[in-house]
Amino acid sequence: MTRRTDHGTGATGTADPTGTAAAIECTDLAYRFGETRAVDGVDFTVEPGEVFGLLGPNGAGKTTAIRAITTLLPVPAGMIRVFGHDVARERMPVRRLLGYVPQQLSADGSLTGRENVGLFAKVYDVPRRERRPRVDEALAAVGLTDAADRLVSTYSGGMVRRLELAQALVSAPRLLILDEPTIGLDPIARTSVWARLTDVRRATGMTVLVTTHYMDEADQYCDRVALMHLGRIRALGTPAQLKEELRELRRHTGAAASGTATLEDVFRHHAGSGLDDDHAGGGFRDVRSTRRTASRLG
Repeated sequence: MTRRTDHGTGATGTADPTGTAAAIECTDLAYRFGETRAVDGVDFTVEPGEVFGLLGPNGAGKTTAIRAITTLLPVPAGMIRVFGHDVARERMPVRRLLGYVPQQLSADGSLTGRENVGLFAKVYDVPRRERRPRVDEALAAVGLTDAADRLVSTYSGGMVRRLELAQALVSAPRLLILDEPTIGLDPIARTSVWARLTDVRRATGMTVLVTTHYMDEADQYCDRVALMHLGRIRALGTPAQLKEELRELRRHTGAAASGTATLEDVFRHHAGSGLDDDHAGGGFRDVRSTRRTASRLG
């Protein structure tokens, strides 16, 4: 799948004339919902072409951070840059660079796969003359060409998630943001989604920011991960680095350890303590939304 280079003058602009800016740069990112500080001074950088995993328990602040990066939540100028563009001052240029697959389902079951992707091509303002070939290309990239003219209500859960990936890819984004893209899927469907995503990345060099609760996915597919807990980054590095740091910590503290550390062990170490009823699992709406998504994909 090819990448567009003509996202409009606002998307390329002068913010990154040399093409060397970070894909995402968050500086002291903070966001409140009333008295609740959902994100509390987060700093991280995602390099172009990287697959970056944002991990953490429900209620850690991951989705809030993503919504701020995608311009869906307002933040002060200077907190977030996407390929050199300040999301507070250059919302439309930033949006032209993004593809976004939210945790909640975005496909319409009463439309065909082709119609769904075509609708997103219009939303992303793909030029009319390019829409048909771009829709076909996006569907082919996720392996849905043969099912393109079926109603989405007949799709399996894995096919629906791949369709949503096609919806996000139809604009040929430089940055793809995925919020729990495989939630509710069986292992075979999860592998299928990631296989298609990996193929697209290899073909385009696209940058990916993903949240997931599946540590095996993060370990296998992410170049680096940041682990959030209670609105803050608790650990950041490659999966191999974080596992090695935990092994060294265990060795120096004399903690008993059998075998090698896993990324799930790292997750438990940084986020397993301090979880209580006030923070763990997110709020009622988060739980309801997650269960609805999982049940519809099951």
